[in-house]
Amino acid sequence: MKQKPNLVFVYNADSGIFNTVSDIAHKIFSPETYSCNLCSITYGNFGIRAEWKEYLESLEADFEFLHRDEFLNKYGITGIMLPAVLLKNDDTFEEWITADEIKHCSCVNDLKLLISERILPTYNTN
Repeated sequence: MKQKPNLVFVYNADSGIFNTVSDIAHKIFSPETYSCNLCSITYGNFGIRAEWKEYLESLEADFEFLHRDEFLNKYGITGIMLPAVLLKNDDTFEEWITADEIKHCSCVNDLKLLISERILPTYNTN
């Protein structure tokens, strides 16, 4: 039996209250030009989508959610197109779901399908 996966979700947005307010405004007034599709599909204007939260709670995985500045400060890794979902193994990272794949998700269900397709065959929790 393999260990459960450790997934790191990295948003293409910076942390902080000013950035959060700016992101909310951008999503409301110009959603087609907002640069973080991961944020757009997993969060509404004022919080996490219930469907996304329930899905994450149903998975046998560890999660870490970081903004791009937090990811850089914590791990010092550059050169990854964001947003992305990374698989963390000890001190190494594998690009698990790419920015391009996230860009092509139009809703939470699309992202859930991507994750489920990769998690189920790779990690058997029985």
